[in-house]
Amino acid sequence: MRDQLEIIAMGAGSAVGASLIGWSALRALRGRSLRASLFASAATAALAVVAGIVIASRAMFISSHDAGVSVIVSSSGAAVTLALAWLLGRSLAHDSRTLRAALQALGEGESVPGPAPHGRALMTGELAALDRELRATQAKLAESRERERALERSRRELVAWVSHDLRTPLAGLRAMAEALEDGVASDPARYHMQMRLAADRLAGMVDDLFELSRIHAGALRLTLESVALADLVDGALAEGQPLARARGIELSGVVTTPATVRGDVRELSRALSNLVVNAIRHTPEDGTVRIEASALARTGADGEPRVLLAVTDACGGIPDEDLDRVFDVAWRGTAARTPEVESPVGAGAGLGLAIVRGIAEAHSGAVTVGNVDGGCRFEMHLPVPA
Repeated sequence: MRDQLEIIAMGAGSAVGASLIGWSALRALRGRSLRASLFASAATAALAVVAGIVIASRAMFISSHDAGVSVIVSSSGAAVTLALAWLLGRSLAHDSRTLRAALQALGEGESVPGPAPHGRALMTGELAALDRELRATQAKLAESRERERALERSRRELVAWVSHDLRTPLAGLRAMAEALEDGVASDPARYHMQMRLAADRLAGMVDDLFELSRIHAGALRLTLESVALADLVDGALAEGQPLARARGIELSGVVTTPATVRGDVRELSRALSNLVVNAIRHTPEDGTVRIEASALARTGADGEPRVLLAVTDACGGIPDEDLDRVFDVAWRGTAARTPEVESPVGAGAGLGLAIVRGIAEAHSGAVTVGNVDGGCRFEMHLPVPA
């Protein structure tokens, strides 16, 4: 028992001595590379083992040959351990440099460089997980930057469209006011009517801008109540009939469900009216526009039942590559600021359909568009309260 205690004491003493040396080395290497610190730690462990064997062999009075063999064997093991520690430190240092470069690229908005094909396999589990997180973050940031660029483009387009569309009626108002002021207006009553129409157009554009700004700011406040789909269709028909008759277009509606939705009747009426007016404006004379309200056979992603408000026109269709942009702010289907002919989507300052999407999403719904025979079909899907 006493011999065992002596051996334990000698091993502990050699370990403490080696640890003190290793601790001093680590303090001296503070701020240096990870590879040097890892090598110093491994060297401390190897020194403790070799010192313990040397001290124990002397205390046990074994032969010089046996003591030499023990020292050679322990030293060989220590050398292999130090070599592995050096390789591991080198690998960790390389991985840390790779991750540091990735972080720098991430901060500068550049693409995160990938490790060599064999590099990822040599990474530790924690570093590999960190590498995956960096790449996922880089993808999210890239998407965010793209959305930001798209919003900035949309904002610039909106300013350009609105500036142009405001300038036209303002110029007309000014010209008519000057004609009336100078007494050269041949038909003052007609001038007054035209001025009122121009003022109504300006007021409508301002209302659309205000509505869109509330939607984008998340400040759209809904007064929720039970709204019958039939009432929405009847209101849209009543509002759209004068414009439809003036353009020689047949406007009709059909309701196949008695369902109601929980929503703001004013906002939902505005969204449906925007779709109807958009369809009438871009349907040729003697064409037809049809409003439909029905229950959907399929349900939403959360399993709740949904209803459909659809407007089908005879505009001739929308190019497939443009379908995804129909609801973008200030987009009217053409790069020209003032189209020579009316495009199949959008009207005014190009805000109507963007407002429709905002109102639908505010009601936990969605709006889509697709081509049908001879025209296109806008569908607004709304959840039905349980």
